[in-house]
Amino acid sequence: MTATRDPGVGRFANDQAREKFLQAYEVAMRSWPQPRQEFDVETSFGTVHVHHHGAGPGAPVVLLHGAQGNSSNWYPQVAALGEHHPVYALDTIDDPGRSMQRRPVAGTAESAAWLDETLATLDLSDVHLVGMSYGGFLALAAAVHRPDRLASVTLLDPGGLQKVPFRFYANIIAGALATMAPRRTRAWFAHRLANHALIESPEQLAPIMIAARHWRTQRPSARRFDDEELRSIPVPVLLLVAGRSSLLRPHEAVARAQALIPSVRAEIVPGAGHGLPLERPELVNQCVLDFIAGSTSGDAAGRDQPDR
Repeated sequence: MTATRDPGVGRFANDQAREKFLQAYEVAMRSWPQPRQEFDVETSFGTVHVHHHGAGPGAPVVLLHGAQGNSSNWYPQVAALGEHHPVYALDTIDDPGRSMQRRPVAGTAESAAWLDETLATLDLSDVHLVGMSYGGFLALAAAVHRPDRLASVTLLDPGGLQKVPFRFYANIIAGALATMAPRRTRAWFAHRLANHALIESPEQLAPIMIAARHWRTQRPSARRFDDEELRSIPVPVLLLVAGRSSLLRPHEAVARAQALIPSVRAEIVPGAGHGLPLERPELVNQCVLDFIAGSTSGDAAGRDQPDR
């Protein structure tokens, strides 16, 4: 049953749509490596669904997917990260997934609060938080408002560094239209739009497409964090920006991060589109593991790195 009709709470249009989504979600999650555990965590904002893989000796890695996404999106990362660290992926509480929101999340402080409550209930500390797109915005919110449980933050073409441009929404619309084109033409559209999701498997695309049609939310776009907020971040930050990002102006985003975030390693990935973890999984995995290793050893992030 749909939990609530509060307009400030994300929901599916009806129970039939939610059930169809959940069936597709379960199929998409089969791409994760085994063994995989899943469980629910209660917060004051609702129930957060968590997937766990990996028993490596390292500090925990927590993954935050992008808007309209879900934990299945991390399938190219989980095995590589889980070899060295316990990995937890959260279904964002106000996105379509297995989480169930019961209370509106108002502003970045409350975004950080539900995430911090989740980490507290999981009894996680020294967390390496990895966020993609809107998940990067959430990771920034945690670093600004609730950094005590964090060891580092990795931002993959994130929201929060610049105002979301019109071209980002135009790219989303163009991508949705491209999904209706013959499958043999998808690679062309994926290259033209720098949208790797278009050539993902039907199993991975299905829950995203169902959510696009049936998920209802009034959540605002990721806002731009101000200069003082970015200056306040006390943990090391890795920033990877896609060279063909539809969300960011790459060189300006990197320059702003380097000027304001006290301990940041920032680089641009030439030729890559917004969906970095899907498009360049090996590079992303290695960058994250190297960064975590450096942060853990006290080798703090450098102020800049050469483009790849």
